[in-house]
Amino acid sequence: MTPRRRWWWPTAFAPHVAQIEIAWLVEAGIRGVIVDLDNTLVATHQLQPGNDVTAWIVAATAHGIRVIMVTNNRTPWALEVARALGIACIPNARKPLPFGFRQALDALGLARTQVVVVGDQLFTDVLGAKALGLAVILVEPLAPADPPLTRFLRRVERVLLHGLPRL
Repeated sequence: MTPRRRWWWPTAFAPHVAQIEIAWLVEAGIRGVIVDLDNTLVATHQLQPGNDVTAWIVAATAHGIRVIMVTNNRTPWALEVARALGIACIPNARKPLPFGFRQALDALGLARTQVVVVGDQLFTDVLGAKALGLAVILVEPLAPADPPLTRFLRRVERVLLHGLPRL
């Protein structure tokens, strides 16, 4: 990251969840990951995560990293995806408000410095994480299809994140 850090910039960027190096997380002292669902773990209009996402979660847990899903999605499907991945889920989190992130921190039982948030949106995942002093890795959305409000916010994101160092 460049020296002129902005409050809305993520701590790091990765093109995809499965490209986040688990060894790097372990070396950085990360023991917990709070991960978003929609367009982070599962692409819009898909029903389940890809094999690469599933393998990444299995590998992370094998390295002692606890993973919990925090999502604004309030459907039973969110809980089904979490169950299939073998992780806990906090649905209807109302991100970027802090409630869901705080619940996840309590469930993980870890210090903030040991946890990183992984998500695809600046105005929910990044801002919510940074408001609680959590590190956050921004990933590219898995699919370009978004609801109208999210499409608008993604345009604003592009302006705010201009110059963000990318992998």
